[in-house]
Amino acid sequence: MVKNNNRPHRIMLLITARSYRGEAFMQAAQHLGIEVIQVIDMAHELAEFWHYPLGVDFNRPEVAVQAIVDFAAKTPIDAILGIDDSGTLLAARASARLGLPHNSTLAAEAARDKYRMRTLMAAAGVPCPVFRRYSTADDPARIATQVSYPCVVKPLNLNGSRGVIRADNAVEFVAAVQRLTQMLTHEQANDAPQPYLVEDFIPGFEVALEGMLDQGQLTVLALFDKPDPLDGPFFEETIYVTPSRLSAETQAAIADCAARSAQSLGLQGGPVHAELRVNERGPWMLEVAGRSIGGLCSQTLRFELDTSLEALILRQACGLPLITTQREQTASGVMMIPIPEAGVLQRIDGISEAQAVPLVEGVEITAKINYPLTPLPEGESYLGFIFARGATPDVVEAALRDAHSKLHFEIVPEIQLILM
Repeated sequence: MVKNNNRPHRIMLLITARSYRGEAFMQAAQHLGIEVIQVIDMAHELAEFWHYPLGVDFNRPEVAVQAIVDFAAKTPIDAILGIDDSGTLLAARASARLGLPHNSTLAAEAARDKYRMRTLMAAAGVPCPVFRRYSTADDPARIATQVSYPCVVKPLNLNGSRGVIRADNAVEFVAAVQRLTQMLTHEQANDAPQPYLVEDFIPGFEVALEGMLDQGQLTVLALFDKPDPLDGPFFEETIYVTPSRLSAETQAAIADCAARSAQSLGLQGGPVHAELRVNERGPWMLEVAGRSIGGLCSQTLRFELDTSLEALILRQACGLPLITTQREQTASGVMMIPIPEAGVLQRIDGISEAQAVPLVEGVEITAKINYPLTPLPEGESYLGFIFARGATPDVVEAALRDAHSKLHFEIVPEIQLILM
């Protein structure tokens, strides 16, 4: 499809009602003069009620692709971008139908299916955990005698560490599989058996890499340290700080591992977000996704010429030149405020005190008062985000921890609320 030069660039964004990212992309598009068509994962009638141009069911890709193709026949577009995991595969399929630049459908599928991802990485010689695929229909007690410990149980296609549980022995393994089975049954709304992975636990510390691919070549935009240990039994992320404090040699090895991982999946273009563990044997790939960093975490990244991460992604998607990929020369970080317990959020204290901490740029509480909270491994959200910026990663990390200590959340168990 060739762009009509008499109109502005037009991009289709695939979003969900739970996404944190839509507003940032809309602001960047407005700044660049790019027209945005928001396609939301909901029934078309409901999307019309909420004034979205198009609503489709992401879980019915054939129907959704046809709806996008029909829309594009009347309103031509230059690119389709899935800003969250749930939309990346649909974006690839619809782009293929419309002849727009895209990652292949097979690559998009591999980035969403952890078993396929692991299989391709292992075949390419990318360092990754030993893995085995099982089904919730299998007897966990029998499997418990076959796996190595410690191990990690995880679903194939959920993100944000949902359903990921460490087990150090057979008893913990059986309990982890039973808990994951309950979660997947609820998620799928049926009792059909679901596949899951069991991986060897890789000791070490975690990092996150943010990058962009252009014809398969990786440009690293940022490498985040995760200073809090992620050793289980659940793997809730908290603090991200960049630039990394690792040696240049280690950072180069991490970038090489991420590039090889993306190549093994067949990813060729667009944003990538990679999670790795590092120990004395070097970097180990955990996951690589064909989308950018989640939540509100992209607010930590500022590039030269006052360019945001979303602006870089939109520029590349529309074929506009990338003026810069160099970050501003300051350290920055974000704390994803963890949910400490299940219940109903009743009260938040200390926000103004947290915002007053030196170097803190903002505290955004995304959880709603009087709404239920679900922590990991079943949950999929945070209480909010704290942002800080300063001269060094150390002072940024300290500011995030100080600000978090000022916050106090009153969470009431749902049963207690019913009895009140």
